Amino acid sequence: MKTIKFHKTECGVDFLLNVLTEKDIDYTDRGTFNTDYFEVLFFKKAQGTLILNQQEIELSDGSVIFISPFQHRNWKLELNDLQVTTLIFQEAFLNDFFADKLFTYRLLYFYQLVHPLQMNIDKDEMLKYCNLLTEIKTELLNSKTDSVHIIRSLLYYLLQTLNRRYSQQHELSLRNTQHNFAFLFKNLMEIHIREKQRIADYAEMLGISRISLNKAVKAQFNSTATQLLKQRLLFEIQNSLLHSNKTINEIAYELNFPEPNHLMRFFKTQTSHTPTEFIKSMKK
Repeated sequence: MKTIKFHKTECGVDFLLNVLTEKDIDYTDRGTFNTDYFEVLFFKKAQGTLILNQQEIELSDGSVIFISPFQHRNWKLELNDLQVTTLIFQEAFLNDFFADKLFTYRLLYFYQLVHPLQMNIDKDEMLKYCNLLTEIKTELLNSKTDSVHIIRSLLYYLLQTLNRRYSQQHELSLRNTQHNFAFLFKNLMEIHIREKQRIADYAEMLGISRISLNKAVKAQFNSTATQLLKQRLLFEIQNSLLHSNKTINEIAYELNFPEPNHLMRFFKTQTSHTPTEFIKSMKK
């Protein structure tokens, strides 16, 4: 599968961030691909669909889409009347800008496994967000000594207000986000899920007990650490089934299941469907 990598902006500044429009990005049907950066897409005008991981998203005027690095997508858009502004950035950019290295994991819409990776906003909201993006782009194109501070403040405001809006639309709680072990757990799962599927492994990497890890996860996400781990493992299996040519045996081997039938049993328990039934339903 093709991975599109971030290229330093044409703006002449050393930022791993850019603001692009439909004129800068090819939205023709290129099959399934992924990128190594975050994307937030604001569709002022849109008609068509996006296959994002296992979600089929109907796009319309006012759609906002959130894509994390290496998520699989396939665009099927009407190009004649498309108007979209896209914020793209690499995590290293935020890590340089913000002291909090877990910032993206505290945002509800990135690395989201349960709720839609989209929301819908009205014209006034769309105008507000696009104006912020225009300001960021202006600072990139006309960089001054204080541009880094202005971009940092605009970006922080943009991402946090989107987080509040996303929580309202999907009826999610903006819980206290000070449970760092819970977010570190999510971070480690993104890195190690293909080789580590035991809570004990993650507790050991974090240097805490399983009880302490579960307590932090429960307080932050109102879910057990085991439930989150199973969700993330299921997501990985589904992506492999849909976006690779690997057999169930090969996927089971890569994900360290003792035998393929252990993977099939896990999948059936989590979804009530066999892997074969899942693939057939998605193709329909």
